[in-house]
Amino acid sequence: MKYWISILAAAFLLCGCGQPHTDMSVSALYESETEESGQQLPGSFSENLLEESPRDYAVEISEPEEKTGELSQEESLPGEPSQEEPPQEETAGQFLLPGNRYARGTLSETEQIWYQDMEKILGDMEQNHELSPEALEQGLTVEDIDRIFQSVMLDHPEFFFVDGYSYNSYVRGDQVVKLEFSGNYNVDRDTALQKQQEILAAADRILAAAPVSGDDYDKVKYVYETLIRRTDYDSQAPDNQNIYSVLVGGLSVCQGYAKATQFLLNRLGVECTLVQGTVQEERHGWNLVKADGDYYYVDTTWGDASYKSAEEDNAAVVQDINYDYLCVTTRELLLTHTLDNPEAMPLCTATADNYYVREGAYFTEPDEEKLQLLFRQASPENSYLVTLKCADKACYDEILQSLIADGRIFELYPESGKSVAYVQNDKQLSLTFWMTNE
Repeated sequence: MKYWISILAAAFLLCGCGQPHTDMSVSALYESETEESGQQLPGSFSENLLEESPRDYAVEISEPEEKTGELSQEESLPGEPSQEEPPQEETAGQFLLPGNRYARGTLSETEQIWYQDMEKILGDMEQNHELSPEALEQGLTVEDIDRIFQSVMLDHPEFFFVDGYSYNSYVRGDQVVKLEFSGNYNVDRDTALQKQQEILAAADRILAAAPVSGDDYDKVKYVYETLIRRTDYDSQAPDNQNIYSVLVGGLSVCQGYAKATQFLLNRLGVECTLVQGTVQEERHGWNLVKADGDYYYVDTTWGDASYKSAEEDNAAVVQDINYDYLCVTTRELLLTHTLDNPEAMPLCTATADNYYVREGAYFTEPDEEKLQLLFRQASPENSYLVTLKCADKACYDEILQSLIADGRIFELYPESGKSVAYVQNDKQLSLTFWMTNE
């Protein structure tokens, strides 16, 4: 009997980023020098906060599934993140770092056998390593390889050097008797080791200022804000599908933002996994976190509120961070995002660690005293930025009418004679104001 060998190569599902904030506009109000109330001069303008970028992924493994209905509740993220020192250069699995293994927990026990095989193979940058025959005997086939590989990559942002895989299939007659698995590596081992040290050094610098006390929310907020302030969105950036682009290069796209968020939060002991899906039919990546015992979604890419106006004469300086996607529920996320595999995701319903709730900026009804407190607390170092969110459209419309249409925004700010810019997000029911010198 002869063994026949077949070879198949496939790439990891790469992400482009959809056009965020399509329901969000930037406008400016100018206080009249002769009247007490504000008026719009000469009118408002709007621009998407992030321009639509071309798809920057090479191979799409599977089409996103359009699914609706109730999502299932996962009890906990499998695996415990750790802050142990990374493996030393001469040890086995030298690129494999401790962290959360959420995607592994969505696999069957048999599938987890090959998961562990692939995890070690990729962590050692090995080639042509046999996958456990035990899993073959238990019914796994070549069709299972891709799904398990995707799970490994979702769990391991430190595999920045992996951009695909290949396998050799040995058959006798019509039966597969042996499978060899290899990673497709975009750099050689020496270069990977050098980049790994750069990544770890950059991560250490970032985490040196992270809150060590307090709760998970403080850590999630710190990583969210820090990555946004350190990173510029650039679809042409090298390595933009991995953490090197963010932590070392400072230029990336959604996949880089999300993997860097995952990498840093896991090192802080906060359970975080990569989530993939679509936004307006474009591939997109974000995160699921478990903060203070509850699940939330975090989209660091969409937290980057920088943009360029199509007309430079009307350009305004937008607040550097948008908090609409810091610890949100499933319902809020699905207003703009589509999950690839909703059944594998928990139903996020908690709001205790939502940014607006934690910062006292969540309104269930118009509250004059609460509004005044928010504006009194605004810092001149941050252009007196104030951001708030409403629980329902009725509350949102009433506050919008009062502050914008009726011009009460100028009564709330501590200085007069300046212009006020604002962002309104009609889907997320949020408003952001800041003062300009124009």
